[in-house]
Amino acid sequence: MMKPMQLTQDEVRTRAVGLPSFPLIVSEILASIDDPDANLNVLTDFIGRDPVIAARVLSFANRAAGRTRSNASISDIYTATSLIGMSQVREIALISSLGDFINANLPGGMPTSYWEHSVAVGVCAQELAQHVTAPVSSDTALIAGLLHDIGQLWLYRFQADQFSVARKQALACAVNIVSAEREQFGVGHPQIGAWLAEHWALPPAIGAAILHHHKPDGLLSELLVPVVSIAEVLSNALDLTGRLENRVTHLSRPACITLGLVFDDSIQPLLGRIEARSRYANAMFATH
Repeated sequence: MMKPMQLTQDEVRTRAVGLPSFPLIVSEILASIDDPDANLNVLTDFIGRDPVIAARVLSFANRAAGRTRSNASISDIYTATSLIGMSQVREIALISSLGDFINANLPGGMPTSYWEHSVAVGVCAQELAQHVTAPVSSDTALIAGLLHDIGQLWLYRFQADQFSVARKQALACAVNIVSAEREQFGVGHPQIGAWLAEHWALPPAIGAAILHHHKPDGLLSELLVPVVSIAEVLSNALDLTGRLENRVTHLSRPACITLGLVFDDSIQPLLGRIEARSRYANAMFATH
């Protein structure tokens, strides 16, 4: 049996330098989440310089206006923000900018289900953060969910053949993808993703959520960890993207207890919102 390749943090970071720049708007939003005035200024300035995202915001606002008034035509970002709210505008900016970043890094042959799954987990994490009483930023949860599998993108980009072998092994043998990756590379995509998060100077909580999204019990004190882990399990359980990989292997009971999450009839509205929003977001923010 061949010894696995031993990917190192230095190699991951060195190759990441050759990727398109990580979206500055994401870092700026993260830095100003607790300051609504600064956050609004960041958003309006960014959207004013990006006609594609501006069009998405205006489109969303006009659809919302069409449900409440006739002959409505919204053509400026400030009016759109007042109608649909800054949180909705921020979500559009985050998903759009990260979607463009992912699209710029997509190698040929990579399945579109990668981004669809990322969007589903991001939306699910955001909804979970809003649902539980534990103090978790829903915007940070959205970003962490969108990026939770970023290590797989690196593998698709720089180790495509070996990663294809790992994926096929995981599917054929019904083993965890992380175990199959470790056989090929010595590390799995959660560790690679955490290295990338550190390289991009993302908050440690996001790096922790990426690192532990398959095994959250080791760091439940960082609340973003159980949020993202449960979000991925729920997205697979609801089969939001129809991937072959959508298998539910383990839902951490300690993670649910940490968040005060109870699976009874009261959770049905949450599941309905997750399903509706993830499908809508994937239709609106498709990268192809």
